Amino acid sequence: MNADFLNSARPDPVTLDLDLTTADRFVNRELSWIGFNMRVLEEAENTRVPLLERLRFLSISATNLDEFYTVRVAGLRELAHAGNTTPGLDGLTPAEQLRLIDVNARALMDRQQTVYRTLVTEMSDTGIHILTRDDLRDDDIKFLGDFFLEQVFPVLSPLAIDPAHPFPFLPNEGFALALQLERGSDKRPLRALLPVPAQIKRFVRLPGEDFRFIPLEELLLHFVGRLYPGYKVRGQCAFKVLRDSDLELEDEAEDLVREFETALKRRRRGEVVRLKISDNAPTALRDLIMHELHVTEEEVVNVDGLIGISDLSELVLDERPDLLWPTFSPRVPERVQDHEGDMFAAIQQKDMLLHHPYETFDMVVRFLAQAARDPDVVAIKQTLYRTSKKSPIVEALCEAAEDGKSVTALVELKARFDEAANIRQSRRLERSGAHVVYGFLNYKTHAKISTVVRREGEKLVTYTHFGTGNYHPITARIYTDVSLFTCDAALGRDATKVFNYLSGYAQPEGLENLAISPICLKSRLIEMIEAEAANARAGKPAVIWAKMNSLIEKDVIDALYAASQAGVRIDLVVRGICGLRPNVAGLSENIRVKSIVGRFLEHSRIVCFGAGHALPSKKAKVFISSADWMSRNLNRRVETLVEITNNTVKAQIVSQIMAANMADVAQSWVMQADGSFIRATWPDGEFAFNCHRFFMENPSLSGRGSAGASDVPQLTHTDD
Repeated sequence: MNADFLNSARPDPVTLDLDLTTADRFVNRELSWIGFNMRVLEEAENTRVPLLERLRFLSISATNLDEFYTVRVAGLRELAHAGNTTPGLDGLTPAEQLRLIDVNARALMDRQQTVYRTLVTEMSDTGIHILTRDDLRDDDIKFLGDFFLEQVFPVLSPLAIDPAHPFPFLPNEGFALALQLERGSDKRPLRALLPVPAQIKRFVRLPGEDFRFIPLEELLLHFVGRLYPGYKVRGQCAFKVLRDSDLELEDEAEDLVREFETALKRRRRGEVVRLKISDNAPTALRDLIMHELHVTEEEVVNVDGLIGISDLSELVLDERPDLLWPTFSPRVPERVQDHEGDMFAAIQQKDMLLHHPYETFDMVVRFLAQAARDPDVVAIKQTLYRTSKKSPIVEALCEAAEDGKSVTALVELKARFDEAANIRQSRRLERSGAHVVYGFLNYKTHAKISTVVRREGEKLVTYTHFGTGNYHPITARIYTDVSLFTCDAALGRDATKVFNYLSGYAQPEGLENLAISPICLKSRLIEMIEAEAANARAGKPAVIWAKMNSLIEKDVIDALYAASQAGVRIDLVVRGICGLRPNVAGLSENIRVKSIVGRFLEHSRIVCFGAGHALPSKKAKVFISSADWMSRNLNRRVETLVEITNNTVKAQIVSQIMAANMADVAQSWVMQADGSFIRATWPDGEFAFNCHRFFMENPSLSGRGSAGASDVPQLTHTDD
């Protein structure tokens, strides 16, 4: 593949043996997601990636799959058990989807174990060893004996299983050993369960210069005699349970926080949707576990290898920098440095776009921290979807409220798996005197907005931050996102109207540079897509570039298909789920889709419309957004689509960020008409452009030191 995704010759369109006027024109969402997770796993096989980073990719693929089962598969399972036969977007019923998911997920899990065995061998060659109890030396056993008594034994709860001791409850992701024990001449076996404590690291390091680790379950099996003196182990297995983790809320909940606290307790006890168990488990133990957990054979996965591959993240060792990505420190924008760290002065100069993680997310924190301390600031409003446990943003909001400023925080309680953390943060904010609201019961608030109202002379000036990512300083180190800082009055008015909508249900009217879902974002997108189609029919250049995490919304996909048929050239960077079929004759022959999977998680949502001109162009219509193009984002969430009107910022987005993403080859996968992805290839010795490396190595793309479009491989269309 050539180094330029846009200039390379478009492949001949594919003719599919499908009825493209029906649901066949869509790719199944769940299978597309499994395909994405397979791309993540393939990075664990990519020898161009440092060894321990490959281990991290393997761990991520396992974590992703577990979450997929506890949420998506759990929901389909519930529908199938209820007899629901309503087809999805692609025409498959819940039961049909479950069958296909099972086949593909089992293949993925088998491949995870194969990759694990390969990585264990390669790690051993570099001095990192994962041992079994049979590998232990005498000095290891002495060390582990002390460790067991001091660090493990106090938190263990061995549990007998008999009529007086019923099978215990194991929470979601609970991991345990099941044992068959015998003592002396008593041939009646004792069956016992030994939960592996999640409070202790899964891998215990042994003394020595090399990095030698033993899994916690192996340690427990070695010292099981200290838990059951006089008994011998006649059979044993390990198993892990995954439970339904979706939350159900009462529509008329009077106290949303209390309702969520109750729902979180229910989540721990959700039905088991997947049981992973040792491949060599004794039949009696296997049958007992299946019976007590109420799972069928179809819901059991026999694991020949390591159960709980997600825990391998513990072995991504900072002490081995030679096996990790080279150290990278995010940059402080030059304009902020020019103004000696004064965010308001930097924003007053002109709109400022930051590209995270290449430019530090600390600027977002500084924006709010400075506002909290500034005596001229009178009010702060902030949305919080996901944030860190010890959030500097929450701390800044609390400081501002305690200082007497008007602080309004929209805390989204329905942020999946962060519900408990968000409840804690909301209580902390309330104690500080902030006004905390929770938005809508039926809609998640996923928009990323912050406003600071500052008194300057005789007037009030609104400083606004719009982001594509969460206000989460930890994930901001590895997620690519963009932040727009502005004191543009129109955008300030738009943001204030959104906050009024969230806090008082006052539906915004007269939005100037902003569209929001569920009100007008989707219609605005489709309107812009249709405008490009009209340009194509009029013989003008017609181009769409878009970047997102997922594309699955039916009406948007059909609008893209219609635009393609009208002659619009459409290039999409879709990291994960994609329900659109590209390059299909008569349907989408002008659409290409790629996915970038690399060092950073692509997370920003950007869309550029040529508006009658070739891209890159100063005349383009450019937007950043919090929303993926999914039904949930466009129809059931509060999201933002922000039009960029500042020409400098527009050029940064089109000629730098989007151009580099389009040009990437080194980390790119190209989607095929059948829904599969093929890794981009290049001849040995030929340079392959890597957009992550480009942004790390180039000077700041914001502020006064911007790199230009000439720094990116040439991106002009050959036929415009």
